[in-house]
Amino acid sequence: MKFDKSLLKTVLFSLGVVMFVIATYQTVLQNDLPGNYWLYMISLACWLPLQYWRRQDARLAKEAEVARQVAALNKPTGKKNQKKKR
Repeated sequence: MKFDKSLLKTVLFSLGVVMFVIATYQTVLQNDLPGNYWLYMISLACWLPLQYWRRQDARLAKEAEVARQVAALNKPTGKKNQKKKR
């Protein structure tokens, strides 16, 4: 069985959004931010790995693009230095 990272990303994002909405609702309803602080922290704990993975993916994509550009610059042009034979 293959692990699907995109499913994990979807679940973490959904859980983070739901926890943030619940925390905001409870804070407005109870007028007690310190009492609901732990709900906000669960939401943040769900979003932090997502941000890390997004930045890591962007960095890897950038590195691949730079590698392609370097390979294109180092690609032989097919022209050889032809010395005249005497």
